[in-house]
Amino acid sequence: MKQKSGPRKPAAEQVLKDIRRQTRRHYSAEEKIRIVLEGLRGEENISELCRREGIAASMYYGWSKEFLEAG
Repeated sequence: MKQKSGPRKPAAEQVLKDIRRQTRRHYSAEEKIRIVLEGLRGEENISELCRREGIAASMYYGWSKEFLEAG
């Protein structure tokens, strides 16, 4: 069977690149504040909030620390 000519990335490498691109998300300051305030309200626990928002708990706590230090 004849292979196509030209540079190609291995399929696995391309899949990993696509997954990384899809999973990286940038949150605006307003989104971070909204999520932190929801956590501070205490209506649901932090792990449930993070799961719903699709973030790691460590990310939430980092945002919370920044928010509280900023006053």
